[in-house]
Amino acid sequence: MASTVSITIVGRSYEISCDDGQEDYLKSLAVEVDRRTGDLLRSVGQVGDARLLVMVALLMADEIGALRRQLAPDGVEVDPRAADLALAGGIDALARRIEAIADRLQSA
Repeated sequence: MASTVSITIVGRSYEISCDDGQEDYLKSLAVEVDRRTGDLLRSVGQVGDARLLVMVALLMADEIGALRRQLAPDGVEVDPRAADLALAGGIDALARRIEAIADRLQSA
């Protein structure tokens, strides 16, 4: 069954669906996204919601890349599929939530 959670990103409220039991986790993700978007807005100024979302997603993707590189210390190449499997659960959950936020931004 799905639940609906109200989150706030940069002062705008969104109703986001999630699996039962994931409400607190989704709220904690929203707090992190709100922090990052606020930091980015202070750094670059108002750039529009869609561009802001893309910039935050790129920053998060960069952090994922850094985590992958940490899995391969000293330049030792790791099979990308193995690295992807190591990060897949968190990345998938994050991607679904980013897509939901993007959908909400586009329809707002």
